[in-house]
Order: sequence, then structure tokens, then C-alpha cells
Amino acid sequence: MSTIRNKVQLIGNVGNAPEVRNLESGKKVASFSIATNEFFKNSKGEKVQNIQWHNIVTWGKTAEIVEQYVGKGKEIAIEGKLTSRSYETNEGEKRYVTEVVANEILLLGNTNNGNEGNS
Repeated sequence: MSTIRNKVQLIGNVGNAPEVRNLESGKKVASFSIATNEFFKNSKGEKVQNIQWHNIVTWGKTAEIVEQYVGKGKEIAIEGKLTSRSYETNEGEKRYVTEVVANEILLLGNTNNGNEGNS
């Protein structure tokens, strides 16, 4: 049971081209967002779509796969853990960020924008 204490699984569409950086240590990190969709009927019986955005971060080999194969609109499945961090802006404001650190990515067949190179 300890393996599911902090586990996130999401299937969604990539919202922006991944930002990939090479760190001084030689590690590669990729960050991007994905949108997940949920449909339900409201009190009037109308179908409503709820879109949630999730910040995703990948490291190492997974970041290399993201850099090579993942683009805007690509449907992917991710598995990872939920993390929170904070930082201070140049103006001295404290900001909080919650993101999913993905350790596995599954490339799915559907793209929303028809990019042939992202499959």
C-alpha cells in the first residue's frame, strides 16, 4: 500500500510546447501543462465540460522523450507524484506552485492540432 501514497495518473492534451532546459549539472528538465476534461450534467440537465490544467515536470530520459515526441495538442498519459514548492519573485512576492513530477509518459494517438511530427 505504500506505493500509492503519492501517485497521480492523468490523461490529457498538452496545452503548450514543452519548455526543455539543460541544467549546469548536465541534467535535462522539461515542463509543460496538460488539460484534462470532465463532463457532467448540471441541474438543468445540460451537458457541461469542466477543464482542469495541470503543470507537469519531467527529468532525465523522460525529459528527452518529451523533447523529441511531445508537442502542443498531443494526447498523453502520465504517472508521477504531486509536489508543491514556493519561490520569491523579483518584487519580493512569495509564489506557490503545485505540479506533477512525471516519471512515466505514454504517448497516445490523438492530437488536436494535426501535427504529424508529434506521433
